[in-house]
Amino acid sequence: MISRGILGAAFFLHASPRYRHIKKFFHNLLENSSYPYKKFFDYTMITLIIVSVLILIRHVKHEVSPELLFFNNYIISVIFLAEYLIRFWIYSDISKVVIEQYEHDLFLQRPFRLGEAYRKILAKKSEYIFSPSALIDLMAIMPFFHELRILRVFILFRVFKLFRYAKSLTQFVSILSSKKFEILTLGLFATVIISVSSILIYIMEANNPASPINTLFDSLYWSVVTIFTVGYGDMVPVTTEGRTVAMAIIVAGIAVISFATSIVVSAFTEKLDEIKEDKLIENVSKMESFYLICGYSTLSEQVGWQFKKKGAKTLILDADPIKVAQAQKEGFIALALNPASLHSYHQLQIDWDRQILGTVLLHESDVLNVYTALTIRELNAKVKILSILHQQENRRKLSLAGIDEIVYTQQLVALMSKEVSGRPVAFEVIHALRSENSGVLIEEIALDNITKNHLFDTVEMGLFQRRLMFLGIYKTLQRKFLFNPSQSIRIDAGDVAIVIGTQALIDEFKTLLHKHAKGKR
Repeated sequence: MISRGILGAAFFLHASPRYRHIKKFFHNLLENSSYPYKKFFDYTMITLIIVSVLILIRHVKHEVSPELLFFNNYIISVIFLAEYLIRFWIYSDISKVVIEQYEHDLFLQRPFRLGEAYRKILAKKSEYIFSPSALIDLMAIMPFFHELRILRVFILFRVFKLFRYAKSLTQFVSILSSKKFEILTLGLFATVIISVSSILIYIMEANNPASPINTLFDSLYWSVVTIFTVGYGDMVPVTTEGRTVAMAIIVAGIAVISFATSIVVSAFTEKLDEIKEDKLIENVSKMESFYLICGYSTLSEQVGWQFKKKGAKTLILDADPIKVAQAQKEGFIALALNPASLHSYHQLQIDWDRQILGTVLLHESDVLNVYTALTIRELNAKVKILSILHQQENRRKLSLAGIDEIVYTQQLVALMSKEVSGRPVAFEVIHALRSENSGVLIEEIALDNITKNHLFDTVEMGLFQRRLMFLGIYKTLQRKFLFNPSQSIRIDAGDVAIVIGTQALIDEFKTLLHKHAKGKR
């Protein structure tokens, strides 16, 4: 009968939307760093900790008003107690454990074992109770029993609660925890050195009346101060043997400090990129609105600069860390995350309806663009997606993937010209001509120190004057396009000439351009 009642309560709580909502709220408030209200809770708790410690310090030599003592011993302690109990509650789902045990027993066709469910619940809750952070929380509650004066000292443990609320302190602990083996080795080495040196200095100095080291505790104190290179000078060995031991301990102390420094430096070096990425992800979650560019290339850079000119922010995602580093070097916000993976967007915790102005897929592969589009559509069905098309036969696949606008790579320069020139009618005419003449291409020709001097001569040749259209020059360093420039324009190595024509005509143009340049070398 009891087991049936507990089982019914478990199913009721598990199915209750109100219960789930309340539990999720407290979980977000206490554990979810991206929850907007968590920072206010953290700041409040940090303030209470600081106030509590200040009252304790004041109370050492001065009278403190009864109101402040009541606030410190009762109000703050009750708040910390409530926090401890809520964390205990949300750490694991009791109703879920009971239901899983019931379904497991039902599947095996045996009676429901409530005792086994109790055992699992106790094991789960014990994990929290005996965790370091929970033990600190518990000790911080001890001043609530203020009648036992000694327990007031536990107010100092409230300082350690700062590690829970200050993210930088949490990161510091997590970085050091990645070097557990090295720190354990260092601790073992330091313990052996301190133990041996304490005993040696005690043997050498204890029987000398002039020596300040008279007890084993004195020798232990001297060893710790010496090995960690503090050297107060209040205790120094007076015998030759004792000074010999001291010299050896000083050298060992330098080794210990060097070892400790190398551990901390290597830990931070290894985690530095991860810390930067976490900080960048946090900053992205705070951005009000931005365009998402998936895949980084020269084209992505040009599109990104166009958005920047409009005053819009962009986020670039690419799975290649080298490309991401290049994008960051160019001044873009970029992350080494796979745009085709759901896990990447879960890490970012993007609000698609509020933050994303639009998505541009600029991978160098149609397959990657399709996968990325499918992933984004799974997360949001309304966000606008634009993608480039590399192979004409893949147009239908991109369209079925939910892409709103598909741009063939050969048409992209014309699209950018439309955006820059602001003449949509002229663009539509060019676009219509382009669509009717599938054999016409828009080609980019990179110019070097020689070919740049013979560009206009080649363009003016009779073969090309009416059959090849010279659109203009893209100035790479200035990041701007010059439409139909005059021959007096300065052309630099690395600039790109944009021409329109058939494939055969463009190939011939390139051949003659390089032939003229070769003849002038």
